[in-house]
Amino acid sequence: MRTNDRLRAARLDHGWLSQEKAAEEISKAGRLALGDPYFTVSVRTYRRWESDRPGWPRPDTAAALRAAFGIGPEHLGFAPPPGHPARLRPAEEGSSMERRSFLAAGSVAALGIVSPADLRPRDIDPALVGYFYQQLEGHYAADMMLGPRDLIGTVTEQYRLISHLSRAASGPVREELIQVGVTYAVLAAWLHQDAGLWDSTAYWHGIAQSDAQMTGSADLTAYAVSNMARLRVDLADGRAAVDLCRGGLGERHRLSDRIRVNILNQQAHGHSLLGERAAVDRTLDEASRTVVTVDPSVPWGAAHRNPYFFEVQRATCYGRMGLYEEAQRIWDRINADMPPAARRDTGVYLARQAAAYAATGEPEHAVTLAAESAGIAAQTRSARHRKELETLRESMSRWRGDPIGDRLVKALKPLAVQNR
Repeated sequence: MRTNDRLRAARLDHGWLSQEKAAEEISKAGRLALGDPYFTVSVRTYRRWESDRPGWPRPDTAAALRAAFGIGPEHLGFAPPPGHPARLRPAEEGSSMERRSFLAAGSVAALGIVSPADLRPRDIDPALVGYFYQQLEGHYAADMMLGPRDLIGTVTEQYRLISHLSRAASGPVREELIQVGVTYAVLAAWLHQDAGLWDSTAYWHGIAQSDAQMTGSADLTAYAVSNMARLRVDLADGRAAVDLCRGGLGERHRLSDRIRVNILNQQAHGHSLLGERAAVDRTLDEASRTVVTVDPSVPWGAAHRNPYFFEVQRATCYGRMGLYEEAQRIWDRINADMPPAARRDTGVYLARQAAAYAATGEPEHAVTLAAESAGIAAQTRSARHRKELETLRESMSRWRGDPIGDRLVKALKPLAVQNR
Protein backbone atom coordinates (compact mmCIF):
# COMPACT_ATOMS: atom_id res chain seq x y z
CA MET A 1 0.00 0.00 0.00
CA ARG A 2 1.37 3.43 -0.95
CA THR A 3 1.73 6.03 1.76
CA ASN A 4 2.31 9.75 2.21
CA ASP A 5 6.03 9.41 2.88
CA ARG A 6 6.58 13.10 3.62
CA LEU A 7 4.09 13.22 6.47
CA ARG A 8 5.26 9.88 7.83
CA ALA A 9 8.90 11.05 7.83
CA ALA A 10 7.97 14.30 9.57
CA ARG A 11 6.06 12.31 12.20
CA LEU A 12 9.01 10.04 12.89
CA ASP A 13 11.40 13.01 12.91
CA HIS A 14 9.34 14.38 15.83
CA GLY A 15 9.64 11.08 17.67
CA TRP A 16 5.95 10.22 17.24
CA LEU A 17 6.27 6.52 16.58
CA SER A 18 2.53 5.84 16.25
CA GLN A 19 -0.21 7.51 14.25
CA GLU A 20 -2.23 7.78 17.45
CA LYS A 21 0.54 9.86 19.05
CA ALA A 22 0.71 12.12 15.98
CA ALA A 23 -3.05 12.75 16.08
CA GLU A 24 -2.78 13.60 19.78
CA GLU A 25 0.13 16.05 19.31
CA ILE A 26 -1.45 17.78 16.29
CA SER A 27 -4.65 18.17 18.31
CA LYS A 28 -2.72 19.81 21.16
CA ALA A 29 -0.92 22.16 18.77
CA GLY A 30 -4.20 23.03 17.07
CA ARG A 31 -5.95 23.85 20.33
CA LEU A 32 -3.19 26.28 21.27
CA ALA A 33 -2.82 27.82 17.81
CA LEU A 34 -6.57 28.24 17.22
CA GLY A 35 -7.58 29.08 20.77
CA ASP A 36 -10.19 26.33 20.51
CA PRO A 37 -10.18 23.96 23.51
CA TYR A 38 -12.33 21.45 21.62
CA PHE A 39 -10.27 21.12 18.44
CA THR A 40 -9.38 17.49 17.76
CA VAL A 41 -7.84 15.46 14.95
CA SER A 42 -9.11 11.90 15.06
CA VAL A 43 -6.82 8.92 14.54
CA ARG A 44 -8.98 7.91 11.58
CA THR A 45 -8.40 11.30 9.94
CA TYR A 46 -4.68 11.13 10.56
CA ARG A 47 -4.48 7.65 9.05
CA ARG A 48 -6.13 8.97 5.91
CA TRP A 49 -3.48 11.72 5.77
CA GLU A 50 -0.73 9.12 5.63
CA SER A 51 -2.39 7.40 2.66
CA ASP A 52 -1.38 8.21 -0.91
CA ARG A 53 -4.52 10.41 -1.33
CA PRO A 54 -4.71 12.60 1.76
CA GLY A 55 -6.74 15.38 0.16
CA TRP A 56 -6.38 18.97 1.34
CA PRO A 57 -7.10 19.84 5.00
CA ARG A 58 -9.65 22.41 6.16
CA PRO A 59 -8.22 25.84 7.12
CA ASP A 60 -8.33 25.09 10.85
CA THR A 61 -6.70 21.69 10.37
CA ALA A 62 -4.06 23.20 8.07
CA ALA A 63 -3.25 25.70 10.84
CA ALA A 64 -2.90 22.82 13.31
CA LEU A 65 -0.53 20.98 10.98
CA ARG A 66 1.55 24.11 10.52
CA ALA A 67 1.68 24.65 14.29
CA ALA A 68 2.70 21.05 14.95
CA PHE A 69 5.31 20.66 12.19
CA GLY A 70 6.44 24.23 11.50
CA ILE A 71 5.68 23.96 7.76
CA GLY A 72 2.55 24.03 5.65
CA PRO A 73 0.53 21.05 4.39
CA GLU A 74 1.92 21.52 0.87
CA HIS A 75 5.31 20.41 2.25
CA LEU A 76 3.83 17.43 4.09
CA GLY A 77 2.56 15.54 1.07
CA PHE A 78 -0.85 17.22 0.73
CA ALA A 79 -1.77 18.28 -2.82
CA PRO A 80 -2.92 21.95 -2.89
CA PRO A 81 -6.30 22.55 -4.57
CA PRO A 82 -6.59 24.63 -7.78
CA GLY A 83 -5.92 28.32 -7.14
CA HIS A 84 -3.99 27.73 -3.92
CA PRO A 85 -0.80 29.89 -3.79
CA ALA A 86 1.37 26.78 -3.40
CA ARG A 87 0.20 25.61 -6.84
CA LEU A 88 1.27 28.88 -8.41
CA ARG A 89 4.93 28.44 -7.43
CA PRO A 90 7.12 27.15 -10.30
CA ALA A 91 7.43 23.37 -10.18
CA GLU A 92 11.20 23.34 -9.77
CA GLU A 93 11.09 25.81 -6.91
CA GLY A 94 8.28 23.90 -5.25
CA SER A 95 10.02 20.55 -5.39
CA SER A 96 13.23 22.12 -4.12
CA MET A 97 11.33 23.66 -1.22
CA GLU A 98 9.69 20.34 -0.44
CA ARG A 99 13.02 18.56 -0.36
CA ARG A 100 14.43 21.14 2.03
CA SER A 101 11.35 21.18 4.20
CA PHE A 102 11.09 17.40 4.29
CA LEU A 103 14.17 17.03 6.47
CA ALA A 104 13.71 20.33 8.28
CA ALA A 105 10.17 19.52 9.42
CA GLY A 106 11.17 18.59 12.95
CA SER A 107 13.79 21.29 13.31
CA VAL A 108 11.86 24.41 12.36
CA ALA A 109 9.23 23.45 14.93
CA ALA A 110 11.77 22.47 17.57
CA LEU A 111 10.93 25.42 19.81
CA GLY A 112 7.33 24.25 19.83
CA ILE A 113 4.53 26.33 21.28
CA VAL A 114 5.09 27.69 24.76
CA SER A 115 2.21 27.03 27.11
CA PRO A 116 1.77 28.57 30.59
CA ALA A 117 2.71 25.21 32.10
CA ASP A 118 6.14 25.46 30.43
CA LEU A 119 6.87 28.64 32.38
CA ARG A 120 5.93 27.28 35.80
CA PRO A 121 9.10 27.23 37.98
CA ARG A 122 10.37 23.81 39.01
CA ASP A 123 13.52 22.30 40.45
CA ILE A 124 15.93 21.22 37.70
CA ASP A 125 18.86 19.02 38.71
CA PRO A 126 22.13 20.85 37.86
CA ALA A 127 23.62 17.50 36.78
CA LEU A 128 21.52 17.73 33.61
CA VAL A 129 23.87 20.42 32.30
CA GLY A 130 26.80 18.00 32.40
CA TYR A 131 24.63 15.31 30.83
CA PHE A 132 23.81 17.50 27.83
CA TYR A 133 27.47 18.45 27.35
CA GLN A 134 28.38 14.76 27.46
CA GLN A 135 25.75 14.07 24.82
CA LEU A 136 27.19 16.90 22.73
CA GLU A 137 30.56 15.16 22.60
CA GLY A 138 28.83 12.06 21.26
CA HIS A 139 27.01 14.10 18.62
CA TYR A 140 30.27 15.60 17.38
CA ALA A 141 31.74 12.12 17.00
CA ALA A 142 28.62 10.74 15.30
CA ASP A 143 28.56 13.65 12.88
CA MET A 144 32.03 12.75 11.62
CA MET A 145 31.03 9.12 11.13
CA LEU A 146 27.44 9.43 9.87
CA GLY A 147 27.03 12.83 8.29
CA PRO A 148 24.21 15.25 9.08
CA ARG A 149 20.89 13.68 8.17
CA ASP A 150 20.80 10.92 10.75
CA LEU A 151 21.44 13.43 13.53
CA ILE A 152 19.15 16.34 12.69
CA GLY A 153 16.10 14.92 14.46
CA THR A 154 18.03 13.91 17.58
CA VAL A 155 19.90 17.19 18.03
CA THR A 156 16.89 19.43 17.38
CA GLU A 157 14.72 17.39 19.76
CA GLN A 158 17.37 17.70 22.46
CA TYR A 159 17.52 21.44 21.88
CA ARG A 160 13.74 21.55 22.35
CA LEU A 161 14.11 19.71 25.68
CA ILE A 162 16.93 22.01 26.84
CA SER A 163 14.88 25.07 25.91
CA HIS A 164 11.87 23.65 27.76
CA LEU A 165 13.93 22.99 30.89
CA SER A 166 15.56 26.42 30.82
CA ARG A 167 12.16 28.11 30.85
CA ALA A 168 11.24 26.26 34.04
CA ALA A 169 14.63 26.62 35.76
CA SER A 170 15.99 29.60 37.66
CA GLY A 171 19.29 31.05 38.80
CA PRO A 172 22.60 29.54 37.69
CA VAL A 173 20.95 26.36 36.37
CA ARG A 174 18.83 28.39 33.96
CA GLU A 175 21.87 30.31 32.76
CA GLU A 176 23.87 27.13 32.22
CA LEU A 177 21.00 25.45 30.35
CA ILE A 178 20.71 28.42 28.01
CA GLN A 179 24.46 28.26 27.43
CA VAL A 180 24.40 24.57 26.52
CA GLY A 181 21.35 25.30 24.37
CA VAL A 182 23.45 27.72 22.31
CA THR A 183 25.92 24.96 21.51
CA TYR A 184 23.09 22.66 20.41
CA ALA A 185 21.55 25.38 18.23
CA VAL A 186 24.95 25.97 16.60
CA LEU A 187 25.31 22.23 15.97
CA ALA A 188 21.78 22.11 14.52
CA ALA A 189 22.70 24.96 12.19
CA TRP A 190 25.81 23.10 11.08
CA LEU A 191 23.91 19.87 10.44
CA HIS A 192 21.37 21.68 8.27
CA GLN A 193 24.17 23.51 6.47
CA ASP A 194 26.02 20.27 5.79
CA ALA A 195 22.78 18.77 4.50
CA GLY A 196 22.23 21.72 2.14
CA LEU A 197 19.10 22.95 3.95
CA TRP A 198 19.91 26.64 3.67
CA ASP A 199 16.63 28.15 4.91
CA SER A 200 16.62 26.17 8.14
CA THR A 201 20.37 26.79 8.55
CA ALA A 202 19.72 30.53 8.75
CA TYR A 203 16.84 29.87 11.16
CA TRP A 204 19.09 27.95 13.55
CA HIS A 205 21.82 30.56 13.38
CA GLY A 206 19.20 33.09 14.46
CA ILE A 207 18.19 30.88 17.40
CA ALA A 208 21.83 30.45 18.44
CA GLN A 209 22.48 34.18 18.25
CA SER A 210 19.39 35.16 20.25
CA ASP A 211 20.10 32.56 22.94
CA ALA A 212 23.73 33.70 23.13
CA GLN A 213 22.56 37.26 23.68
CA MET A 214 20.44 36.07 26.62
CA THR A 215 23.51 34.59 28.30
CA GLY A 216 25.44 37.85 28.20
CA SER A 217 28.54 35.77 27.42
CA ALA A 218 30.97 37.45 25.03
CA ASP A 219 32.39 34.01 24.22
CA LEU A 220 29.08 32.42 23.23
CA THR A 221 27.98 35.47 21.24
CA ALA A 222 31.26 35.46 19.31
CA TYR A 223 31.01 31.68 18.88
CA ALA A 224 27.62 32.11 17.23
CA VAL A 225 29.07 34.84 15.01
CA SER A 226 31.96 32.63 13.91
CA ASN A 227 29.50 29.95 12.82
CA MET A 228 27.42 32.49 10.92
CA ALA A 229 30.66 33.40 9.14
CA ARG A 230 31.14 29.73 8.25
CA LEU A 231 27.76 29.82 6.51
CA ARG A 232 28.86 32.89 4.54
CA VAL A 233 32.01 31.05 3.49
CA ASP A 234 29.95 28.15 2.17
CA LEU A 235 27.88 30.69 0.24
CA ALA A 236 31.14 32.12 -1.20
CA ASP A 237 30.52 35.54 0.39
CA GLY A 238 34.08 36.27 1.51
CA ARG A 239 33.56 39.92 2.31
CA ALA A 240 30.65 39.17 4.66
CA ALA A 241 32.67 36.43 6.39
CA VAL A 242 35.61 38.77 6.97
CA ASP A 243 33.35 41.54 8.25
CA LEU A 244 31.51 39.23 10.64
CA CYS A 245 34.78 37.93 12.04
CA ARG A 246 36.23 41.40 12.37
CA GLY A 247 33.16 42.39 14.37
CA GLY A 248 33.42 39.24 16.49
CA LEU A 249 37.03 40.10 17.34
CA GLY A 250 36.12 43.68 18.26
CA GLU A 251 36.27 42.83 21.95
CA ARG A 252 39.00 40.22 21.75
CA HIS A 253 40.23 41.11 25.23
CA ARG A 254 36.99 39.56 26.56
CA LEU A 255 37.25 36.37 24.47
CA SER A 256 38.80 33.06 25.40
CA ASP A 257 41.58 31.73 23.23
CA ARG A 258 39.25 28.99 21.94
CA ILE A 259 36.80 31.50 20.51
CA ARG A 260 39.55 33.63 19.03
CA VAL A 261 40.79 30.52 17.18
CA ASN A 262 37.30 29.83 15.82
CA ILE A 263 36.89 33.37 14.53
CA LEU A 264 40.40 33.65 13.09
CA ASN A 265 39.87 30.37 11.25
CA GLN A 266 36.70 31.59 9.52
CA GLN A 267 38.30 34.96 8.83
CA ALA A 268 41.10 33.15 6.96
CA HIS A 269 38.53 31.39 4.77
CA GLY A 270 36.88 34.72 4.04
CA HIS A 271 40.23 36.16 2.95
CA SER A 272 40.84 33.14 0.71
CA LEU A 273 37.58 33.82 -1.14
CA LEU A 274 38.92 37.31 -1.80
CA GLY A 275 42.28 35.94 -3.03
CA GLU A 276 44.21 37.55 -0.17
CA ARG A 277 46.97 35.04 0.51
CA ALA A 278 49.02 37.21 2.85
CA ALA A 279 45.96 37.74 5.05
CA VAL A 280 45.20 33.99 4.97
CA ASP A 281 48.69 33.07 6.15
CA ARG A 282 48.83 35.82 8.74
CA THR A 283 45.45 34.90 10.23
CA LEU A 284 46.08 31.14 10.31
CA ASP A 285 49.52 31.68 11.84
CA GLU A 286 47.98 33.75 14.63
CA ALA A 287 45.29 31.11 15.21
CA SER A 288 47.83 28.27 15.38
CA ARG A 289 49.85 30.18 17.97
CA THR A 290 46.72 30.86 20.01
CA VAL A 291 45.47 27.25 20.04
CA VAL A 292 48.37 26.18 22.26
CA THR A 293 46.67 27.81 25.25
CA VAL A 294 43.14 26.56 24.51
CA ASP A 295 41.45 24.77 27.39
CA PRO A 296 40.73 21.23 26.06
CA SER A 297 37.99 20.66 28.66
CA VAL A 298 35.62 23.12 26.96
CA PRO A 299 33.24 20.82 25.04
CA TRP A 300 32.55 23.02 22.03
CA GLY A 301 34.60 24.35 19.16
CA ALA A 302 36.60 22.27 16.73
CA ALA A 303 40.23 23.34 17.04
CA HIS A 304 41.31 20.59 19.43
CA ARG A 305 39.47 17.71 17.72
CA ASN A 306 41.67 17.30 14.67
CA PRO A 307 45.49 17.15 14.90
CA TYR A 308 45.61 18.44 11.31
CA PHE A 309 43.16 21.26 11.96
CA PHE A 310 45.28 24.14 10.71
CA GLU A 311 46.81 22.17 7.87
CA VAL A 312 43.26 21.38 6.70
CA GLN A 313 42.33 25.06 6.81
CA ARG A 314 45.47 26.10 4.95
CA ALA A 315 45.12 23.44 2.26
CA THR A 316 41.46 24.35 1.75
CA CYS A 317 42.28 28.05 1.46
CA TYR A 318 45.17 27.40 -0.92
CA GLY A 319 43.03 25.22 -3.18
CA ARG A 320 40.34 27.90 -3.21
CA MET A 321 42.93 30.48 -4.30
CA GLY A 322 44.31 28.25 -7.07
CA LEU A 323 47.56 27.38 -5.25
CA TYR A 324 47.12 23.75 -6.21
CA GLU A 325 50.67 22.44 -5.86
CA GLU A 326 50.98 23.74 -2.32
CA ALA A 327 47.52 22.45 -1.46
CA GLN A 328 48.32 19.04 -2.93
CA ARG A 329 51.41 18.58 -0.77
CA ILE A 330 49.44 19.39 2.38
CA TRP A 331 46.53 17.08 1.45
CA ASP A 332 49.00 14.24 0.83
CA ARG A 333 50.21 14.53 4.43
CA ILE A 334 46.72 14.86 5.90
CA ASN A 335 44.98 12.04 4.04
CA ALA A 336 47.81 9.58 4.66
CA ASP A 337 46.94 9.46 8.35
CA MET A 338 43.26 10.34 8.87
CA PRO A 339 41.58 8.34 11.68
CA PRO A 340 38.81 5.92 10.63
CA ALA A 341 36.28 7.67 12.87
CA ALA A 342 36.54 10.90 10.85
CA ARG A 343 34.86 9.29 7.86
CA ARG A 344 32.81 12.24 6.64
CA ASP A 345 35.71 14.67 6.90
CA THR A 346 38.04 12.19 5.19
CA GLY A 347 35.67 12.04 2.22
CA VAL A 348 35.63 15.83 1.90
CA TYR A 349 39.43 16.04 2.14
CA LEU A 350 39.86 13.33 -0.51
CA ALA A 351 37.66 15.33 -2.89
CA ARG A 352 39.77 18.45 -2.33
CA GLN A 353 42.96 16.44 -2.76
CA ALA A 354 41.59 15.03 -6.03
CA ALA A 355 40.84 18.55 -7.28
CA ALA A 356 44.44 19.57 -6.57
CA TYR A 357 45.78 16.57 -8.51
CA ALA A 358 43.48 17.28 -11.45
CA ALA A 359 44.59 20.91 -11.54
CA THR A 360 48.27 19.94 -11.53
CA GLY A 361 47.86 17.54 -14.46
CA GLU A 362 47.50 14.20 -12.71
CA PRO A 363 43.93 13.16 -13.59
CA GLU A 364 44.54 9.42 -13.05
CA HIS A 365 45.35 9.99 -9.40
CA ALA A 366 42.42 12.39 -9.12
CA VAL A 367 39.98 9.72 -10.35
CA THR A 368 41.29 7.16 -7.86
CA LEU A 369 40.78 9.60 -5.00
CA ALA A 370 37.36 10.63 -6.36
CA ALA A 371 36.13 7.02 -6.33
CA GLU A 372 37.00 6.62 -2.65
CA SER A 373 35.49 10.00 -1.80
CA ALA A 374 32.24 9.30 -3.67
CA GLY A 375 31.75 6.04 -1.81
CA ILE A 376 31.88 7.92 1.49
CA ALA A 377 29.58 10.69 0.20
CA ALA A 378 26.91 8.15 -0.70
CA GLN A 379 26.92 6.91 2.90
CA THR A 380 27.09 10.20 4.81
CA ARG A 381 24.76 12.12 2.43
CA SER A 382 26.55 15.40 3.09
CA ALA A 383 25.52 18.08 0.59
CA ARG A 384 28.77 19.92 1.26
CA HIS A 385 30.70 16.78 0.32
CA ARG A 386 28.64 16.31 -2.83
CA LYS A 387 29.35 19.92 -3.79
CA GLU A 388 33.10 19.25 -3.58
CA LEU A 389 32.71 16.28 -5.94
CA GLU A 390 30.51 18.22 -8.35
CA THR A 391 33.19 20.93 -8.43
CA LEU A 392 35.76 18.23 -9.21
CA ARG A 393 33.55 16.89 -12.02
CA GLU A 394 33.35 20.36 -13.57
CA SER A 395 37.10 20.96 -13.23
CA MET A 396 37.78 17.69 -15.10
CA SER A 397 35.38 18.46 -17.95
CA ARG A 398 38.30 18.79 -20.38
CA TRP A 399 38.76 15.01 -20.14
CA ARG A 400 35.14 14.33 -21.02
CA GLY A 401 34.99 11.70 -23.78
CA ASP A 402 38.50 10.42 -22.96
CA PRO A 403 39.11 7.19 -21.05
CA ILE A 404 39.90 9.28 -17.97
CA GLY A 405 36.53 11.00 -18.28
CA ASP A 406 34.79 7.63 -18.51
CA ARG A 407 36.61 6.48 -15.38
CA LEU A 408 35.48 9.62 -13.55
CA VAL A 409 31.85 8.97 -14.49
CA LYS A 410 32.18 5.48 -13.07
CA ALA A 411 33.95 6.77 -9.95
CA LEU A 412 31.11 9.22 -9.22
CA LYS A 413 28.35 6.69 -9.92
CA PRO A 414 27.50 6.29 -6.18
CA LEU A 415 26.25 9.89 -6.21
CA ALA A 416 23.75 9.08 -8.98
CA VAL A 417 22.55 5.98 -7.14
CA GLN A 418 22.05 8.07 -3.99
CA ASN A 419 19.72 10.45 -5.84
CA ARG A 420 17.25 7.72 -6.82
